[in-house]
Amino acid sequence: MLIALLVGLAITSNSQKAHASSHSEERSFKVEIIAEGLNSPVGIATNSYRTLYYSEVPDVGEFGAGNTVKRLDLRSGRSTVISEGEPYPINIALDRRGNVYWTCKTAGVILKYDRFRKTKAPFLPKGFDPNTTPLEERLMSPSGLSFNRDAEALFTEVPDSGNVGMNMVSSTDGHNITLISENEPEPTDIVIAPNGAAYWTCKTAGVILKHSPAGVITKLLSDLEEPNGIAIDRTGRYLYFTQLPSPGLFGGDAGPEDQGGQNRVMEYDLWKKKLTQVSYGFPAS
Repeated sequence: MLIALLVGLAITSNSQKAHASSHSEERSFKVEIIAEGLNSPVGIATNSYRTLYYSEVPDVGEFGAGNTVKRLDLRSGRSTVISEGEPYPINIALDRRGNVYWTCKTAGVILKYDRFRKTKAPFLPKGFDPNTTPLEERLMSPSGLSFNRDAEALFTEVPDSGNVGMNMVSSTDGHNITLISENEPEPTDIVIAPNGAAYWTCKTAGVILKHSPAGVITKLLSDLEEPNGIAIDRTGRYLYFTQLPSPGLFGGDAGPEDQGGQNRVMEYDLWKKKLTQVSYGFPAS
């Protein structure tokens, strides 16, 4: 998933404030709970200080169940359902017009919610129908998703988690699909920076890869522990990602350290090439 709902907004807002302050100062972060009592939150996305979108997936893989995509008004704290009944809305992304997209991993589709018309429709593949679209025309376990300024999307597919072969990263305009990278062991989540560079986590390989605007793929970070969600601030300088070596265990910021939780949220300064820990101890950041 993307960075956890418990810390997502705090990370975004503090990175903006820190960027405006002196670069010689030591960066610090304040973690705040902005929503609680949720039912298995997974995806998260925002492009403002007023609105945030997230998904809840208590019934993985089941149509018509309690899985939802919601809009959270950060001023009032009120959540509104924009979609329900999805089998697995795992990751959420916004385009520059504020339309909402999400990957549905088990159904093999990317869906779009038009924020102006208040309507939902398949984005890829077009004309998708869960009852009639054959498996060979569906996406293969789509996971990460991100949009650039030209309304083109990059997305990952992970049909064979942990094994080199079928997993891949692709780009699309909603009609055509172009392969970006293949033979990935587990390209979990992806983000596009303002300059067009893309970064994705490879969970089982313990790395973050970079795809430059010129199309060159390089290894940005290695020797990570189960890197999962990834995001970038609007300046394009600070990259954020989660590591989940101990899912389900609390510790540190979230509870007693003796419970052994080592999951953490990290910041990477792309200019200074410096890693900073933002928070640790949540059971599944």
